[in-house]
Amino acid sequence: MNFEGFRRSDGSVGIRNKVLIVAVDECCDGISREIAKNFTNTVVLTNWYTCMLGGNEETFNQMVEVSKTPNVAGVVVVAMGCGSILPSQITELVRATGRPAEELCCIKLGGTRKCIAEGIEKVKKIERYIDSLVKEEFPMSKLVIGIKCGGSDTSSGLASNPSVGRAVDKLVDIGAICIAGELFELQGCEDILDRRAVSPDVAAKINTLINNERRRWSVKGADVETMSVGNCIGGLTTIEEKSLGALHKTGSRPIVDVLQINNSFIDKPSKPGFYLSEATMLCGGAGINYASLGAHMVLWTSGAAGFNNSIVPVIRVSGNKELFNEDMDVDASGILEGTHGINEVAEDIVEKVRRVASGEFTAIEGVGDSTMTLYQKDVRVENLLGLHCVK
Repeated sequence: MNFEGFRRSDGSVGIRNKVLIVAVDECCDGISREIAKNFTNTVVLTNWYTCMLGGNEETFNQMVEVSKTPNVAGVVVVAMGCGSILPSQITELVRATGRPAEELCCIKLGGTRKCIAEGIEKVKKIERYIDSLVKEEFPMSKLVIGIKCGGSDTSSGLASNPSVGRAVDKLVDIGAICIAGELFELQGCEDILDRRAVSPDVAAKINTLINNERRRWSVKGADVETMSVGNCIGGLTTIEEKSLGALHKTGSRPIVDVLQINNSFIDKPSKPGFYLSEATMLCGGAGINYASLGAHMVLWTSGAAGFNNSIVPVIRVSGNKELFNEDMDVDASGILEGTHGINEVAEDIVEKVRRVASGEFTAIEGVGDSTMTLYQKDVRVENLLGLHCVK
C-alpha cells in the first residue's frame, strides 16, 4: 500500500506543502497575518508567550520543530527586532534540512508596511520553490500519525476509539509510526500500558510521566475542570472511566517509548511502531505538539466535535449517529448498530489515511481552521512540584 507525497532533502516525506510564517513575538502577529492573507497556502504560528526566550524554551523548541515538520515546505520567520528570539535561531536549523527559510525584522526594514511588502516577496520566492516539487510514490511506512480524542461521549469508547485502535494496529504492522498523547486521560490504565511497554524502563517512564501530568492538573488551590460538560452530557462520569474508553484508540501493539516535549528537548520517534507522548489533551496545543513530533496527520475520535490544524490534517471518526454531520470523515456508527464490525471500519480508516496522505482533503480541511496554539508547561510550577523530564 503506497501514497503520493513530496520528498524532502532530509529524507522525510511531506503530504502537504505549507509555507509557515513564524511570528517569534506577538507584536509581529498582525504583520504575519497581513503577509499570509495574500496567499492560500500560508500558515501563521505566533508566539504569545512574550518576546523573551528565557522561561519559554519549550515554546521555542516547538517553533523550531514545527518549522522543520514534513508538511512544511518553507518558512518565513518574523521578528519585531527588540526581543530575545532571533529569526536566525530558527532559520539556520530549517536550512540545515534543505528547505528554504527567510527572515524578516520589522525594525531593520524600517517599519510595518515595508516589512509586509518584503514578506510578500519572500513568500513568493518560496512558492516558486514549491512549484518545482514533484510528487513521488512512497510506502505507508513513511507516515507518522498522531492519535487524539475530543468531544468524547459514550459512543467514543464503544465505536470510534476501538476502530481507530484497530487501524493503529494495522498501520503499525505495515511499518508506520503512530503516536498517542493525552497522558492525563490514561489515568487508571497504567497496568495495561505497563504490559505493553517494550522494557521495564519504558514502563517506568509511562508511570512517571502520567503521574507528572496528574500533579500538574491537580495543584492544590488551582484545581481545574478536567472533563468538559459535553463529556458528562455524553454519558461519561469520571476521568478514569473516560480513560478506559480513550485507551482503546491506542490499539494493542507494544509501546516503543514515551516522547517528551519540554524546555530542554523534543523527542522524535527513532523507529517504526507505536508511541505514547506528552502531546497535551488541549486540542489546539495538541495539533502543534504532534506537528513538532513530525506527524503528517491526526486521527481524531469523537462523538461530533473536532478541530482543524492548518499543517497537520485531522481525520475525524465518529460513532454517534445522532450527532454525525458533514464535518466527519469516517462513520463508525455501524459498530453500535451491529451493521459493521470494528475491523471493517478500521479498514475504512486506513484507506482514508492513504488518500489524505496522497493529497485528498479531509471533510473540512481549510474550512474554519483553529488557531495554531502553542502550549507550554509553566516552568515555575514544574520547579515547585519538583517535576523533571525523564532522562
